[in-house]
Amino acid sequence: MHAAQPMFSICIPAYNRAKYLKPLLDSIYSQNFDDFEVVICEDKSSERNEIREIVTQYITKYPNTICYFENSINLGYDANIRNLVDKSSGIFCFFMGNDDLMCKDALQIVANGIARNKNIGFVLKSYAWFNDTPDKITQVIRYFNEERVFMAGKEAISICFRRSGVISGFIVHRNTAQKVATEDYDGSLYYQMHLSGEALVHMNALYIPEVLVLGRNSEAPDFGNSESEKGKYTPGSYTPTARLNMVAGAVRIAEGLDSRHGLGVTDDILRDYANYFYPYIKDQLTLPPYEFYKLYRSFCRIGFSRFPMFHLYCFICYCLGQSNFDKLTSVVRKFLGRSPQFGKVGI
Repeated sequence: MHAAQPMFSICIPAYNRAKYLKPLLDSIYSQNFDDFEVVICEDKSSERNEIREIVTQYITKYPNTICYFENSINLGYDANIRNLVDKSSGIFCFFMGNDDLMCKDALQIVANGIARNKNIGFVLKSYAWFNDTPDKITQVIRYFNEERVFMAGKEAISICFRRSGVISGFIVHRNTAQKVATEDYDGSLYYQMHLSGEALVHMNALYIPEVLVLGRNSEAPDFGNSESEKGKYTPGSYTPTARLNMVAGAVRIAEGLDSRHGLGVTDDILRDYANYFYPYIKDQLTLPPYEFYKLYRSFCRIGFSRFPMFHLYCFICYCLGQSNFDKLTSVVRKFLGRSPQFGKVGI
């Protein structure tokens, strides 16, 4: 490994999807920046042998740059993220989904941004979704058109909390993440939000407008195999129960931040979710009316009933359906050059 502490630990939670590991590793090793290590924790999947074989090839090709671990039991999504932080040694952990791609120059862009600014604990990225091949981009997520820094505390947490939910391109100060390790949120699928929230209590957030990572949008979710996930998630789909568990978990993490630090961020976070609730119901819009109403009522009980935009999203999205709503938001994004903004902390 590096004689000195590397700038980045590229953390890959490996569980099945072996066929995508080579393209992911190739996208990392084609960077014009070499101050990094790759840390892979295989979570006892059915494709462990295939993953091990691929990693062995890359260890031979790129010696002293990869740390590979095989978990003795299936830890699940959240615990494996914590495991990767623990196994890493970089100044920052840069997470990549096991089927995603790192964009050209991404590491150098992030390193330059961190060098230009002080006390950065979390990097909020721009990213894109693609189907099948990287040239088939379906959606670009860009919150602002320029680089920004958000000051530690309520401002940074309120803006970054919900937007740290996608693990690909999740970049956090490693020592801070290690210090706040906990099992309390295992099974939420949002442990990364706990890490970003805690990092931003005392450190600043950096937003980078360049697209850093490409997320594959064509793979079904593979959660529900670990002990902490069984009964909450069904491998292959996002059920109403899964969506409810995920959002409830995020709210519980926000409430935990307030309990520990007294920042009063939970209401802002709930409002931000309410202003952008479509991702949490988009795959539930084909439910029969009564089943969707039951899901809507469950979200209300979590705390969203106070926010008019939440009710509006549920009504309009269910009436339009996913395809028509996607077309509408695509037109708006192309016109603005970024995601539309709603409310005080909406982006």
